[in-house]
Amino acid sequence: MIKKIRNELLANADEKIRESSVKFFREKIRPHGVKSSIVTRISRERYNDLKGSTKQEVFGLCEELWSSGYLEETFIACNWSYNQRKKFEHDDFRLFERWVDSYINNWASCDTFCNHTVGAFIEMFPEYITELKRWAKSENRWKKRASAVSLIVPAKRGKFFNDVLEIADIMLSDRDDMVQKGYGWMLKVASQAHQQDVFEFVMKRKSVMPRTALRYAIEKMPPELRKKAMEK
Repeated sequence: MIKKIRNELLANADEKIRESSVKFFREKIRPHGVKSSIVTRISRERYNDLKGSTKQEVFGLCEELWSSGYLEETFIACNWSYNQRKKFEHDDFRLFERWVDSYINNWASCDTFCNHTVGAFIEMFPEYITELKRWAKSENRWKKRASAVSLIVPAKRGKFFNDVLEIADIMLSDRDDMVQKGYGWMLKVASQAHQQDVFEFVMKRKSVMPRTALRYAIEKMPPELRKKAMEK
């Protein structure tokens, strides 16, 4: 299966897309150079071939895809693990954490995996939000970003709002722009259901909150609130 996927990716690889992908990221990445629409198609078609496979078998294939280091293969791993969400169990969290620790080295893999797989897990087992708060204190920049972006989807629906604010507070003065953009994005989506509360959160902390995070957090607010928040 893994060989078949790689052969399909290589058959659809385009050097111009590969070069464009490398330039798009500040981090060092390893792309095959395949359009995202083609990656999605390959992911869907090969997943259909796995009918009857156990969750452990699917996760084993995900591990191999993650370990390759190729961007497109990590996206397929993200899709496949999310497709197993109805079978998630408590013990899966440690596996997901190990993937974050071992394999994630760019924002695209981080966001794709955490928005969907980890986010779905947290909605099923919300007691693990305490683990996300532990991630927020990590020395690993991607693990810190992961703690925020894992709550993007539920935060859009107004869920876990107090936890959103707590995680944002933990990382409030972090100097890494990838972390700032991560928790700023989380606050932005949370503001769709809790606009006034997020605005007040920002206003109380604007003197110490990095401008990057602040701009992300208020992006969807009315112009008058954005103007007030950006005043020095």
